[in-house]
Amino acid sequence: MADPEIDAMSAVAAALADLEEEARGRVLRWAAERYAVSVPIDGRRDGGGRDGSPDYEGAAEVTEEEITEQAPTYEHFAELFAAASPQSNESKALVAAYWVQVHEGRAEWASRLLNTELKNLGHSIPNITDALSSNMRKKPQRVIQLKKSGSSRQANKIYKVTHEGLVYVQGMLRGEGGS
Repeated sequence: MADPEIDAMSAVAAALADLEEEARGRVLRWAAERYAVSVPIDGRRDGGGRDGSPDYEGAAEVTEEEITEQAPTYEHFAELFAAASPQSNESKALVAAYWVQVHEGRAEWASRLLNTELKNLGHSIPNITDALSSNMRKKPQRVIQLKKSGSSRQANKIYKVTHEGLVYVQGMLRGEGGS
């Protein structure tokens, strides 16, 4: 009988076989983040963690800085928006969020900032909260809500673009789609 774990390893090995070392690293970092696992950088184990899981010496997660360090820079939001060419309100909101978080350096932000940027380009979104909620419903989430002040539906909400959201926008900037 076939072992599903061995089959998965074989499929990964076949998928990575023709890639250069740098590309393999990007794929493996994406997979580790996508499936929420830690991987050793140098392959050496350092015993076990307090929770019983393996603890790895030199283990590191891919940071937002590493994700964005090779991203193209844009002087104006209009340039980024044109390069990404988002079609749906969901994608427009995500591109604006990417701008605010990555290029303006805000670790967290309110939705009104996004709509201000979009309005300046003539691309305002009728309901920015719905567009952000749509990104939050994606699996994995592209945006997360960090806080909410007030009890009404129009309460002030604070958001952040996730690792997956950053990667998605960078794919749009490379012309890999995203409507």
